[in-house]
Amino acid sequence: MSSFHCWLLLLGIGLHHLLFTSAVIVNNHKVGWSRPGDNYNEAIQPEQVHLSWDGDASHMTVTWNTPDRCDSVVQYGLQPDNFTEKQQGGVSKFMDTGDGHRTQYVHRAVMLNLQQRTAYYYRVGNGEVWSKVFNFTSLKDGSDWSPKLAIFGDMGLVNARSMKRLTKDVRLGRLDMIIHVGDFAYDMNEDEGRVGDAFMRMIEPLAAHVPYQTAVGNHEYWANFTQYKNRFSMPGSENGLMYRFAVGPANFVVFSTEFYFWLQFGFLQIRRQYSWLRKELASLNELQTREKAPWIITLGHRPMYCSNNDRDDCTKHESIIRTGLPVVHSYPLEKLFYGAGVDMCIWAHEHSYERLWPVYDRQVFNGSNLANPYENPNAPVHIITGSAGCREKTDTFLNPAPWSAFRNADYGYTKMHILNLTHIQVKQVSDEKGGNIIDEMTLVKDRKRRGYRYKKF
Repeated sequence: MSSFHCWLLLLGIGLHHLLFTSAVIVNNHKVGWSRPGDNYNEAIQPEQVHLSWDGDASHMTVTWNTPDRCDSVVQYGLQPDNFTEKQQGGVSKFMDTGDGHRTQYVHRAVMLNLQQRTAYYYRVGNGEVWSKVFNFTSLKDGSDWSPKLAIFGDMGLVNARSMKRLTKDVRLGRLDMIIHVGDFAYDMNEDEGRVGDAFMRMIEPLAAHVPYQTAVGNHEYWANFTQYKNRFSMPGSENGLMYRFAVGPANFVVFSTEFYFWLQFGFLQIRRQYSWLRKELASLNELQTREKAPWIITLGHRPMYCSNNDRDDCTKHESIIRTGLPVVHSYPLEKLFYGAGVDMCIWAHEHSYERLWPVYDRQVFNGSNLANPYENPNAPVHIITGSAGCREKTDTFLNPAPWSAFRNADYGYTKMHILNLTHIQVKQVSDEKGGNIIDEMTLVKDRKRRGYRYKKF
């Protein structure tokens, strides 16, 4: 064979490798699919499997991706080798907005008729090609149980320091749900979505076994939050940007802080969300609803308050999230949440952990017990938990403000145990200190009274 023909052969092999088997390894996680060529099974092999919950204990939603279009089927049952139930799902085309217009297919199906607090096994596929078998424990309706949650934000593909410990917690049955309060992968849109693919594969040991609820963050802004909207399956009709769900005696209200900052995507979305929040919070304050599930907890990415050493919105005296749009102060959230009697506001964005005293309008409003300011407090309690680990590492602090109770920059995540109608326990896990608890607080609401909690608005 001539040198010219050898060169052509090598060139052809190289191009085939580039086009069909190209992949990048980041932190031991493969970025992007290995294109299957003529291998049909690879083209429809499910991956990126994750669960989410709509608040109905007889349901569990499962989402997965494939490189090519195919049917969407979930099989499930009480034994790992005996799937007695089957549901057909739907599939949607997801084309990345990058120059390559890279395409994949997102499948969604709902497992129905689940028994409460029961272990299930399931697999997803097209009816012929299947994922491996996963398991989960169904949740429970009503307020007479005590769910355990892990809550955090700002976890990336690189330097995801909390993953190992979270995976252990899931494997040992210590968690009923995970809530990721914005900023995924860093960033899901990078490398035409391949970083997002790798991140979803990375969290599969968590998200395929417990519901993985989400809120949108600033790192999802690309192309009007396209990656976030397509990859996750939260309840409601707003692509996971705003929704609510109840678990145990608590109602969680999820919203987008990003509407206030990415005005190129439209001003109307701020007004629509504010109206939605007013309506949902008013509904949750109906006496019968609030008696059955007295806790109202909000979830949004960018905080109202923080004492970090940066120029983020939460460091400003009149933060946009707290007081509304600049100058006119329209659509302020702190006044709305206070008027609705919100008990706790959970945030991320700052790569640290900070617990605040009960606070409203920058003033501390402690509770009825001097020994425990969190007993029947007179204002919402704020928790910032954004140190799960990402390529931007952790943040430092300024001098503490009067409303700052505790802060720490260790990598870690927050655990919440909703004990009952009157007590919620919050703990901060430090990954750097071997999983030790570095902060804990119990929020108590054990007496019926008017005050800020049931104020009409």
